[in-house]
Amino acid sequence: MTPGGGSGPMKDCEYSQISTHSSLSPMESPHKKKKAAPKRKWEVFPGRNKFFCNGRIMMARQTGVFYLTLVLILVTSGLFFAFDCPYLSEKITPAIPAVGGILFFFVMGTLLRTSFSDPGVLPRATPDEAADLERQIGNTEDIANGSSSGGYRPPPRTKEVIINGQTVKLKYCFTCKIFRPPRASHCSLCDNCVERFDHHCPWVGNCVGKRNYRFFYMFILSLSFLTVFIFAFVITHVILRSQQAGFLNALKDSPASVLEAVVCFFSVWSIVGLSGFHTYLISSNQTTNEDIKGSWSNKRGKENYNPYSYGNIFTNCCAALCGPISPSLIDRRGFIQPDTPQPAVPSNGITMYGATQSQSNMCDQDQCIQSTKFVLQAAATPLLQSEPSITSEELPLPGKTTIGAPCATLTLGQPTPPSSMPNLTSETGLTDMIPLKEEHEGHQFLTPEEAPSPPGMLPAGSPITHSHTMHVLSLASQDSLHEDSVRGLVKLSSV
Repeated sequence: MTPGGGSGPMKDCEYSQISTHSSLSPMESPHKKKKAAPKRKWEVFPGRNKFFCNGRIMMARQTGVFYLTLVLILVTSGLFFAFDCPYLSEKITPAIPAVGGILFFFVMGTLLRTSFSDPGVLPRATPDEAADLERQIGNTEDIANGSSSGGYRPPPRTKEVIINGQTVKLKYCFTCKIFRPPRASHCSLCDNCVERFDHHCPWVGNCVGKRNYRFFYMFILSLSFLTVFIFAFVITHVILRSQQAGFLNALKDSPASVLEAVVCFFSVWSIVGLSGFHTYLISSNQTTNEDIKGSWSNKRGKENYNPYSYGNIFTNCCAALCGPISPSLIDRRGFIQPDTPQPAVPSNGITMYGATQSQSNMCDQDQCIQSTKFVLQAAATPLLQSEPSITSEELPLPGKTTIGAPCATLTLGQPTPPSSMPNLTSETGLTDMIPLKEEHEGHQFLTPEEAPSPPGMLPAGSPITHSHTMHVLSLASQDSLHEDSVRGLVKLSSV
């Protein structure tokens, strides 16, 4: 077909087919991403601790004094074995370096066992457990501010239990969101509740609690024997050399003995005294925390007698040193379950649990928008079917622009409203959106005779009226309006 008055043949109009498949959402990727390796619990542990060897070693963050302890023990013992033991084994007996070696390895083994183990940390409450406890104990902050109703008193943040006839109070921990069990306390340095908390020892770089107390006691006891052993045989070495060549010559021949004697002299008093104090605590089945606070009395007849004592020194020592070691409650090397929220590190005094649900909300918004696009594009498909092009013999109608140029390819899913249509803003109310949606649904099913043709594709001989053109443009503007309205609703719901 050739247009009248035109010099060349008119190009055939081509329309791109509307794809009814939804495009990839922003959260999706065209390439499959590799699944991230599951994290272990020690990687998101909320306390202030250090972990090494994939969670096998657990220490406090402040470990400077612990390294000082290692240096003092290693240097003093090394000098003793290098400068004193050869002379003593030759002049006295070879058993001296053997006994010293046994004590040294026992001291190092108990020190590392105390420093690298879990002292008995109690796991923090999950969000559901914390919410349940908060509902039980009430909001005491509102009560203090006077915002509660008159006459209502929330339950106190303590509980009382009876242990061997003695009333024991269980205190609520605001950080861990739990009621601490008996003899447990919250360490301010490690930021953990520790079962049977004794004290935080910077010399071992860890808390001392239920699971490592026996190793701590063995460490200080064996260190006392090693310090006394080295100090005694260093003095013996100096005396034997001074008998042969004089005191000054003996010091010149073995200068390391002087350094060893000074270190052992100033440290033996504190180490031996600490060993004696903890021997008393074990015999009475008390902790350092309880003894400092004066919680219990050793006499059974008094009102505040110790409910944890067995009444026998030998039984108390066996219970503390020979009883079974309880398993760790935090399972620091376990894997995090994807559907289980983990307590995170507190920020500004507020404990945050797990991840937020922003990603899932974004996915829901994208799915809703894509499904809406699918419905709108499917409804607009009958309007874009191919029709014969108009001939140049037809005259332009009044009030309608003459279509003389080849029609351009339509933009997918973006019909352009006429200039007479009002501007669409985000302030459109919900009551204005619903009638437009209902009016749009009434035009989804059109017969082939009723379906208007795109611009420049009207069949020859068919009556062209201004109402047909406005009808097509109104449908296109309603499609765009409905899609923008759905996007606005989804954004409002997410906020």
